[in-house]
Amino acid sequence: MANASCYRPFWKRFQAGGLVPTILDVAEAAGVGVGTVSRVLNNSPAVSDATRSKVRAVISRLEYRPSSLARGLSLGTTNVIGALVPTVTRPSSMERLRGVLDTLRDTRYDLALFQIGDEDERHSRILDVIQPDRCAAGLLISLRPSADDSQSLASARAPIVSVDGRVEGLAGCFIDNVQGGRLATKHVLDLGHRYIAFVGDTSDDLGFNPGGDRLAGYRSALAEVGVTFRQDYVRTGPHDRDAAHILARELFALDRPPTAIIATSDEQAFGVIAAVRSRGGEVPRDVSVIGFDDLQMAEHLGLTTVRQPLYESGAIGARLLLERLDGEAAALDAIEMPLEVVIRETTARRDD
Repeated sequence: MANASCYRPFWKRFQAGGLVPTILDVAEAAGVGVGTVSRVLNNSPAVSDATRSKVRAVISRLEYRPSSLARGLSLGTTNVIGALVPTVTRPSSMERLRGVLDTLRDTRYDLALFQIGDEDERHSRILDVIQPDRCAAGLLISLRPSADDSQSLASARAPIVSVDGRVEGLAGCFIDNVQGGRLATKHVLDLGHRYIAFVGDTSDDLGFNPGGDRLAGYRSALAEVGVTFRQDYVRTGPHDRDAAHILARELFALDRPPTAIIATSDEQAFGVIAAVRSRGGEVPRDVSVIGFDDLQMAEHLGLTTVRQPLYESGAIGARLLLERLDGEAAALDAIEMPLEVVIRETTARRDD
């Protein structure tokens, strides 16, 4: 067994804030070279039993976890699944990722998360996930590839699945956002509202624009019952509750304020509700509000919303990938996920 003094370099780094042991720490503690540790990790026969036992004991003691990506680079294969997401911190993205992680939990695969900031980064990350020595497979979450990247994805050797977006040539799961906007609008129309506003977002997330599709559904539902579309009832801004709060106050300043407001997400609906209350109003007595997503907080706050299966979409996307990695799926699965209006306390009948 290695002498305790061999662990001192690692513990010095640990105390200094370097919390994760590296392969170099294992090599130093075991008194061997990095190459020897690598051969032990890869079950190479070119290591004596005594050395193998010593290295494994150090690995266990330090709780070292080898990098799947690094092993893939050395072996020409990997157990990493790369997930590409425009905005990781958005609640809907986090819920989808929870479904992915739970599905991968008992498999041999690790998840590498890539947040995409611009078109150049989207292109470089897509090239990463289609290289079998870097990622075994890739998930595109709420991301629409460019035309050139779509061709690369369609011809990739690594399986690629799209979650929350229909991409030509790829398996995946998606929702009909136009129908979602139509469902939200029809709900408040059925309650007697005719002065209905729409709060959306200006961000298109690199070509992926569900808010624009939901706005199209809103306009379609108004037209179906003969309600005139009003451009001044449409407000768009950044995708967050503070921006929605400001947009809602603009709507309330109109000569004829809306009696119902449709938000393209629950986050934005929370901002609208806060704006109503900041003026001394009440929801739904003064204004009905409906969101989109059905986050956990929506139920807690009694928000009427259009439910989309966020967690389930991540889980299904991960299962589609696993099937392809195991060679069990040949069909190009394109699964449309269901939508439904969940009626709670923020919408009510209006007769004026």
